[in-house]
Amino acid sequence: MTEIFAHRGSCHLARENTVEAFIAARDLGADGIELDVHLTADRNVVVHHDGQVPGLGPFARVSSAKLPAWLPSLGEALDACWPLQVNVEIKQDETEEGSERDKQLALEVARMLAAREEAPRILVSSFSLEAIDAVRALEPSLATALLVDLDRDPMAALATAREHRHGGLHPFFVSVDTALMKAAKDCGMAIRAWTVDHPARIRSPTWASTRSSPTTWRRRFGRSGGPTCPATYSRPAPADQPSYSGWLRGRLHERR
Repeated sequence: MTEIFAHRGSCHLARENTVEAFIAARDLGADGIELDVHLTADRNVVVHHDGQVPGLGPFARVSSAKLPAWLPSLGEALDACWPLQVNVEIKQDETEEGSERDKQLALEVARMLAAREEAPRILVSSFSLEAIDAVRALEPSLATALLVDLDRDPMAALATAREHRHGGLHPFFVSVDTALMKAAKDCGMAIRAWTVDHPARIRSPTWASTRSSPTTWRRRFGRSGGPTCPATYSRPAPADQPSYSGWLRGRLHERR
């Protein structure tokens, strides 16, 4: 089946990666939200795409207290996205301590998500294999996926992700072909393409076998009237894990 994740929220209705953008995407009917996280100097997880805080410098050098009011913490973002599924992308640190801070960020994300007990609606992804390995090692209940860019062979990346026991691969959409889709389905892994910017692309025969129905409301989500939201092929949950819909019904019942 295909699901629509609003890329950084509904960017044409609000500033991207903000509480307002996430709420707008939820209200428009998205299946999920994709957002990006960084680690501040005082080890708080915050939501922003770029590695620099506008006017302040890299997150590694900025404490939470100095952040602008529009820049949310991961906790605030997850609350705004409720009850949607959320793809939390761990961004790579660009400072000289990058590798170590990437691992610290991964661990902080895993700890926070484990404490919230919301694993069925959360997916953690990154271009850093080490980061998602760290997440999986600390909290195996969290779904994880490897992001890959155009300069990497997607079939080889799929094999690597499977070897490290991650459940999905996130390739750039032009890398997706029938061979990749078949290989992923054969080994029970999810393909989530980024970023599908035009409705015609999701109607491609390449993805026909994984698509549930055309999403004619898709263009509501992106910048300048265009859709900025990755198409998501989701495999059924393993027998030993609750499905998202089943988990959500239980949580909604608890909140009544």
